[in-house]
Amino acid sequence: MTVVLTGFAVLLFLIVVLRVPIAFAMGLVGFFGFAFLMGLDLNNVMDFRWRGALSMASNRVIDTVQNYGLSVIPLFVLMGNLVTRSGLAQELYHVSNAFLGHRKGGLSMATVVACGGFSAICGSSLATSATMGKVAMPPMRKYGYADSLATASIAAGGTLGILIPPSVILIIYGLLTESSIRELFAAGFIPGILGMLMYMVAVRYVVWRDPAAGPAGGKADWSERLRALKGVWGVLLLFTVVMGGIYLGIFTPTEAAGIGAGGAFVIALARRSLTLPTLFETLADTARTSAMLFAVVIGALIFSDFINRAGLPDMLLGFVTALDVAPIVVILAILAIYIVLGMVFESLSMILLTVPVFYPLVESMGFDLVWFGIVVVVVTEISLITPPVGMNVFVLSAVLRDVKTGTIFKGVTPFWCADIVRLALIVFIAQIALFLPEMLYH
Repeated sequence: MTVVLTGFAVLLFLIVVLRVPIAFAMGLVGFFGFAFLMGLDLNNVMDFRWRGALSMASNRVIDTVQNYGLSVIPLFVLMGNLVTRSGLAQELYHVSNAFLGHRKGGLSMATVVACGGFSAICGSSLATSATMGKVAMPPMRKYGYADSLATASIAAGGTLGILIPPSVILIIYGLLTESSIRELFAAGFIPGILGMLMYMVAVRYVVWRDPAAGPAGGKADWSERLRALKGVWGVLLLFTVVMGGIYLGIFTPTEAAGIGAGGAFVIALARRSLTLPTLFETLADTARTSAMLFAVVIGALIFSDFINRAGLPDMLLGFVTALDVAPIVVILAILAIYIVLGMVFESLSMILLTVPVFYPLVESMGFDLVWFGIVVVVVTEISLITPPVGMNVFVLSAVLRDVKTGTIFKGVTPFWCADIVRLALIVFIAQIALFLPEMLYH
């Protein structure tokens, strides 16, 4: 236990104090911790037992890079980048506004729906917040919306990107726990839609308390609504084919990602939004993002080998067994840890640091790892709008420099409460997450 605690202390020191990227920090601590556990002399670089740690680390690198299933990451990233380039955010907002904008708080509701749709395609919460901040904020200000409600609906709506499939975070969770990615995608759909609906309820609550915060906009007739839908039918069809194919077992997530990337390329060409320079920039951005994600996965796996060899999961199980409490109490304690960590760490860091520690314990208590994955992602979503380090809030604050960070944090409070209610529902009613996977695959 001392070795593990020392390893975590060193890891936090590297990340928080020295600002070492989490991928390298986890890799270094995992490598040297594994080497120490093998009993070698860390001062003697000629000790032949270094080979064990070197072999472990090199195998993790080689196996990860050569893993065919991991090609789903760059392909879905490319799909998201191409769709973003095609100007989808503007048109999704236009459609949502046509159907909802005439209600009190309707523009904020339209923003939440557009954020959900856009983030489902691009898969990035931060990109959704940054993009929708530019698209949705001007019309909401035009109709006199309070900055707190307008920015909060963008920041909260952006969090849906890491849950509604295809989600890179769910893919990484699946890799760390060896869970089925297609089952995780199916499990994330209903909680994602539930989140969207509860955010709309939060908007209604805000305008009920203060009608001036979200005045009604102009009402569009059905001809305008149908014209608006024409702008997004191609992307909606692509999303339906990609996710429908995965859910129905027609093709694997990797094949679906390839179809999605190819379809997004055709859509971008049809919209004439691609030139040779923008295509090169899109591919380069995809390569950078994919390399970063591969690096963090490799670092997390090396760190996971270290804590498993140190016996931390068995120690935690023994500790929990000695406490003699109900398994659900342990889950609630884990969620409390996540909420506290969410005040300090961003979402990917939290998952990489904690999932290798917690998932063996959760599995040993008899909980479904697919359900736990959705619970983890939902509580991680909450961290994106939790002060003092709500990443979506700070991204939005950087895009909208005339809005104070405190104003956004004040506005997201009802949305944060809605997230806590949704989390409680998923924890205590597991079928919310497991209904689709069980119906489709069992």
